[in-house]
This record gives sequence, C-alpha cells and structure tokens, in this order.
Amino acid sequence: MTEASRSDKIRHGGKSRSLFALVQDVPTLVTDLVKGEIALLKLELIAKLKAFGIGAGFIVGALLVLFFMGGVLLTAIVLLLAIWLPGWASALIVAGVLLIIAAILGWLGYRRIKTGLPPLPEKTIASLKRDVKAVKGVGTIPAPDGDRF
Repeated sequence: MTEASRSDKIRHGGKSRSLFALVQDVPTLVTDLVKGEIALLKLELIAKLKAFGIGAGFIVGALLVLFFMGGVLLTAIVLLLAIWLPGWASALIVAGVLLIIAAILGWLGYRRIKTGLPPLPEKTIASLKRDVKAVKGVGTIPAPDGDRF
C-alpha cells in the first residue's frame, strides 16, 4: 500500500469510526504531514537557491565588465596624459599612482587585520572563566560590568 493510498484510506475510510480507530490514525497522519512539509521545504529552498545562484552569476558578470571598464579608463587616462608627455612617461605616471593606491590599501588592510589578531574572543573567555569560578564557589561573584560583550 502506497503512502498516498494509505492516507486516503484513513481520510475517507468510513463515516462512523471509533475514537480508538481515530487515535490509531494519528501517527500516520502526522508522518504524512511531516513528509509533506519537508517536501515543500525542499522545493522552496531549491527555488530560492536557484534564484540566488542566477543572481550571483549576473553580479559576477557585472563585476567582470566593471573590471575591464577600469582598464579602459586607465588607458584613456594614459592617452590623455600622452597629449602633453611621451606615451611611456604617461603610462609610468599612471602606474605609479596605482602603485601608491595599492600600497595605501594594503597598509590599511594590514593594520585592520593586526587589530583582529589573535582571533580569540578574549572578553568572552575571561567572562566564562569568572562565571565558572563563581559556580564552583572559588573567588567572588563577578560584579556586572558594562563591557562584558
């Protein structure tokens, strides 16, 4: 007997059924309900993930076009400077400016990463150690402090 025919039999089995027979049907009905909800969840998640994947693909495509557009703009800047300077000099100037920008961004990134090291939640660990000591009865109960989190 398939799941669908079993649940149909339970639903449409007869008009006058005893309470005991109805209670016996509850596990089957609950199982069918849970399976149906899981199937609906799978379908909904697949649809949402598919839409997310397609949208992410479009965004990556747009970023790729912007990357090439940046190259074209840099070429335009080099050609603009080539009006007043030799081509090689204008290309060196643009490359030097890009090198300075990259160095500044790298330095800022290094400083930001350095503030995050070591990647341990030090305040949380200290708070947990105080709480464990308080539960064990060792030391004093920590006073509530505002910088706990």
